[in-house]
Amino acid sequence: MGNQNGSAQREKRSNLVQTVIDNLRNRISSGQLSPGDKLPTEAALITELGVSRTVVREAIAALRGDGLVMARQGAGVFLLPPDTSRSLHIAEEEAGKISTIIEILEVRLAIETEAARLAAVRRAPAQQLALQENCAEMRSAIKAGQATTELDRRFHHAVALAANNKRFPEMLSMLGESAIPRSNVKSVEHAEGASRYGLQISDEHQAIADAISEGNAEKSERAMRNHLESSMNRYRRLINS
Repeated sequence: MGNQNGSAQREKRSNLVQTVIDNLRNRISSGQLSPGDKLPTEAALITELGVSRTVVREAIAALRGDGLVMARQGAGVFLLPPDTSRSLHIAEEEAGKISTIIEILEVRLAIETEAARLAAVRRAPAQQLALQENCAEMRSAIKAGQATTELDRRFHHAVALAANNKRFPEMLSMLGESAIPRSNVKSVEHAEGASRYGLQISDEHQAIADAISEGNAEKSERAMRNHLESSMNRYRRLINS
């Protein structure tokens, strides 16, 4: 009986640690925390999330192990910039080639359709909310004529986080800026009109977010596949034009 109680307590603590990790990762992916920012103090996280000091420390240790944060004695814990040494190397002369962009989209298709499927069954309420908030923010930015490339990147990273398998966001991080092709090439926006192009992407993102919110794994996978294949088709049209 004692072993069972001990096992249950360890499992409960492990779940609480993961909750804190997910909460902080969501703040990072949503832009609430940027490289160089100080994380909330232990006391603040304990009060806000209703967990113990041990749970908070284990969560911070896990983030440190992932190379996301660094503790500075007497100052606190700070978010580190992305580790570029772990990024996929793409030669500068290749980065803007449409053929390279299509190759990267094919890789993303394999990764992100599965991430979307898992997100539908594993997402936490806060992760679900982060996706919907990103969609609303993107629509507002498009209407205001503002750039949405960073919001685009955050959305896909948020889907990867919602799969609750740290390898998915790690894989996207390795792709770096090349994960969002329009950060290198503006031809599609010029060809189709920036506003129309942005609204189409926004609608596709909304379909993904809604499917994940519904908990429909097949629909989520299909919506992500449609989004990425639509992107590939847009770039293929440029090749053929």
